[in-house]
Amino acid sequence: MANRILVTGGAGFIGSAVARNIIRNTSDSLCIVDKLTYAGTLESLAEISSNERCQFEKTDICDRAEMNRVFTEFHPNIVMHLAAESHVDRSIDGPGDFIQTNIVGTYTLLEAARSYFSALPPEEKAGFRFHHISTDEVYGDLERPEDFFRENTPYAPSSPYSASKASSDHLVRAWKRTFQLPTLVTNCSNNYGPYHFPEKLIPLMILNALDGKPLPVYGKGEQIRDWLYVEDHARALYLVATQGIPGETYNIGGHNEKKNIEVVQRICALLDELQPRPDGQSYREQITFVEDRPGHDLRYAIDAGKIKRELGWAPRETFDSGMRKTVEWYLKNRFGWCKNVQEGNYNRERLGIGGKKP
Repeated sequence: MANRILVTGGAGFIGSAVARNIIRNTSDSLCIVDKLTYAGTLESLAEISSNERCQFEKTDICDRAEMNRVFTEFHPNIVMHLAAESHVDRSIDGPGDFIQTNIVGTYTLLEAARSYFSALPPEEKAGFRFHHISTDEVYGDLERPEDFFRENTPYAPSSPYSASKASSDHLVRAWKRTFQLPTLVTNCSNNYGPYHFPEKLIPLMILNALDGKPLPVYGKGEQIRDWLYVEDHARALYLVATQGIPGETYNIGGHNEKKNIEVVQRICALLDELQPRPDGQSYREQITFVEDRPGHDLRYAIDAGKIKRELGWAPRETFDSGMRKTVEWYLKNRFGWCKNVQEGNYNRERLGIGGKKP
């Protein structure tokens, strides 16, 4: 039986990958909710915009009346909550937006879901799921190379961003225990891939390199991250939403630990191969080391054994295969999607995705 899935933040990087995966590979119906802030663009959903199983609602998860309306009109059996402010540097410069969206927004959505869920008949309650998508940054960082983030790792967030996501995780679990709302939580490692907003590390390095600009690397680039190709993540999220056990947490990682400097050097090597500099020099010449970020976590690494054992998921892409696909995509879309996003030329008001359907 086809699902009716409500995806918040569905015009963002990971959310749009989830939406494309659902429409491509399932018979489910989809309602995308997105406020369309700076990081959300309908161009990321162009591939599925005309599909009759997909509809779009431009609204704010902090607006309770609007969330009530969306639940009532769309009648979902699964909620996948991805709407969030997510950039650490922005959270340092202005924490308020992160508190509002990530904490107040999650609370508002939980309350709308609880009200909706309480009115469902028993047979529909049995199949309802509220899946909250979070980050491994809630765990802080790791010191020893043998350590990994596991589902029972204590929380120790370091930035306003990760603290706001940790808060939202706690709210979701509290609504499960107190109100019996059937929730699930996933915590993922660093995502990369197509449609990634250009202020993030990998797209920033690709586009800066092509534009002849410096490639700014924090500190000495020794920070280690586990890199997860976004389409692998989208597959995992759908699997958790449809087959995961309410009340459980699943960590999702790419099994690709790399130092930031190694990531930048790999991007340079791929660009040297795929689009060499006119002067014959390597793009590595553009690498510049800058003052480190305040409170910068040193190492993240996820143990994704639980989701593999219980749900059978494993990433399909290696770091090399996923990075090649990513660089090729940005080369192909440099003067289309990338240019429009960087200049803010895309039409955030164009609500031409599907239509309001019962």
